[in-house]
Amino acid sequence: MSVIISPSILSADFANLARDIKRVEEAGAQWIHVDVMDGHFVPNITIGAPVVRSLRAVTDLVLDVHLMIEDPLKYVPDFLAAGSDIITFHVEVGDTDYILKTIATIKKGGINRRDSRGAVRAGLSIKPKTAPEKLLPYIKELDLVLVMTVEPGFGGQSFMSDCAQKIPEIVEMAGSAPLVIQVDGGIDAQTGKICRDLGANSLVAGNYIYKNSDIKQAVSSLIKP
Repeated sequence: MSVIISPSILSADFANLARDIKRVEEAGAQWIHVDVMDGHFVPNITIGAPVVRSLRAVTDLVLDVHLMIEDPLKYVPDFLAAGSDIITFHVEVGDTDYILKTIATIKKGGINRRDSRGAVRAGLSIKPKTAPEKLLPYIKELDLVLVMTVEPGFGGQSFMSDCAQKIPEIVEMAGSAPLVIQVDGGIDAQTGKICRDLGANSLVAGNYIYKNSDIKQAVSSLIKP
């Protein structure tokens, strides 16, 4: 599987999101990463489903939505209706039954949507202090695992190299399944290579892409083997 680059709009200009999405699309990014925060699960508040709906109207790129919220199950229908292609939430939010129900709701809702974009994929994310073994009960139900290499909540943090060591464990858990293993937090050309070499096949980057004077070069540097 080739490396998928998912620029985080958390670092974009919110007054010019359509323009900034077009810029990364032209630079070769395949997905758009949308960080949703509620001020409870993480200490920051960002955007909700109405903004995702607006983004859907201006791009055909995959909308890769990361829910950093306390009760994702409650809001999954809103994000499905808004046009999300991937909905990822955190394994830390509830017990096994809650996690499985949320995954099933994402997948069922995605199959039933009436547009032409196909099924919605379900992902689980783990915080830096969460062991990858926490994913084991769900790994066969997932399309994506997101490894956080910073504490979620704010962009521009430094990469935690010890968190990247979870990647090979998740690769082993997945076996032959076509799982997307995504990494988010402090990603640049150097840390991106570390993650790719460990087995990651999707990279989320915010500041490195959007604060770069050459966005195309930034995206390209994350894809290079």
